[in-house]
Amino acid sequence: MSITSANAVFMLSIGALYASPQQLMNFATDDIFDVDAIQAAEAQMGVDGHLTAGHVFEPVQMKIAFMADSPSIPIFENWEANQRKVGDVYAASGSITLTGVNRQYTLNNGFLVTYPVMPSAKKVLQPRVFGITWESVTPSRLGAGV
Repeated sequence: MSITSANAVFMLSIGALYASPQQLMNFATDDIFDVDAIQAAEAQMGVDGHLTAGHVFEPVQMKIAFMADSPSIPIFENWEANQRKVGDVYAASGSITLTGVNRQYTLNNGFLVTYPVMPSAKKVLQPRVFGITWESVTPSRLGAGV
């Protein structure tokens, strides 16, 4: 099976705005999404040379890139506009299916943190990149349940 990103399926729900999952589509040419690595533990070395560590919880930073004419952009525009209108935030949830690696990722408690107000204009309109911070991203094998 191919590891192409072209068959990735990204579904997003946003509180009361989009209670039914919306399929995101028309991603940027060279980018669909990026996820920053998290620091899973913090380690400290004692003065006597003994190492100790502990688990730390850390949010997951994600950037999602869309072509300037993507039909998914209004979802993000509505998300930001409604937050501005009510002066509060709406939490999102979602899932990403990557059939090439037989994995599904469940996205929990996410917030829109970066929002490009419009596309940059060059020879053609440039992709828009939105940032979501997730509380957690949980992997599972396709068909194994979440």
